Amino acid sequence: MITYLTRVTAWLGQHMFYIVLSALLLGFLIPIPDSPALRAIVLGSFGYMTFVTALGTSLKEFLRVLKKPVIPLWILVLIHIISPLIAWLTGILLFTGDHNIQLGYLVAAATPIGVTSVIWTAITGGNVSVALVAVTLDTLIVPVMLPFFFKMVIGQALQIDYMQMMLQLLIMITLPSLAGMIIHDYGRKDMLPDSLKAIGNFFSKVAFFVVIFINSALVGPDITWDLSTLKIVIVTMLLVAAGYFTGYLGSLFFKSRSKEIALAMIYCVGLRNASFGVVLALTFFPHAVAIPVTMTILYQQPFAAIIPYFFRNAAKVSP
Repeated sequence: MITYLTRVTAWLGQHMFYIVLSALLLGFLIPIPDSPALRAIVLGSFGYMTFVTALGTSLKEFLRVLKKPVIPLWILVLIHIISPLIAWLTGILLFTGDHNIQLGYLVAAATPIGVTSVIWTAITGGNVSVALVAVTLDTLIVPVMLPFFFKMVIGQALQIDYMQMMLQLLIMITLPSLAGMIIHDYGRKDMLPDSLKAIGNFFSKVAFFVVIFINSALVGPDITWDLSTLKIVIVTMLLVAAGYFTGYLGSLFFKSRSKEIALAMIYCVGLRNASFGVVLALTFFPHAVAIPVTMTILYQQPFAAIIPYFFRNAAKVSP
């Protein structure tokens, strides 16, 4: 039974696109009313996935990256300066006069790193320590940076409950990460037998499906599927792809970069906390601002699932 479960988990790990696509489609077909219980399920699922991921990550390596955070700091520059600039210019060029859509793209590009960046980095064999440090640093600077950013760009100061956001990130990322890394470095080897690891890894894939399904089910009713949204759909797709590509180009800045570093940068720059962006847009701006932000959810996870195939094909054609 354990052997079969291990094979299924390995197959799912190599074909994450099917998990993402099925969860998205099912979520759009079965809308679910929002509730505190549903939010708790998402938080718990994220925390569990992060814990399982951190079990394969060294605390010592995390601290080593934290002491010399050049790469994570460069990731933050790409996220909070380069990406918003690209999104803002795209909005001005392609949606002239439509300030709500322009602002929507800016909000989408200015949101913090998505916590799923850590999960995807681990799934694809990237450097999890770099991703964890980037998320940790971003969590610390966002409460200061984001209100200043919107005040500077649009002249409006936003009063956001950052304490609530940081508490959620603490539950989803910080605490489970520390627990997993401590067990990895200091736990007994017989503490986690192979059978328990197989079960844990399988249910981490289940949790991933649940998170995507719930988020798509909550967002689906807010999207009006008609011809008027076609341009937004296409431009959003290109901008999401540009986010991942910006992460890849950013990795070329380091001569000694590895595939692991490149993957961490691609996912950290490409994956944003779109759910937070939707709440931000709906709370402080006209609802039309939330349309581009919502559309990013359609592409972020499917694109994240496709990226490993590019690396595999590149490896096949390389001499």
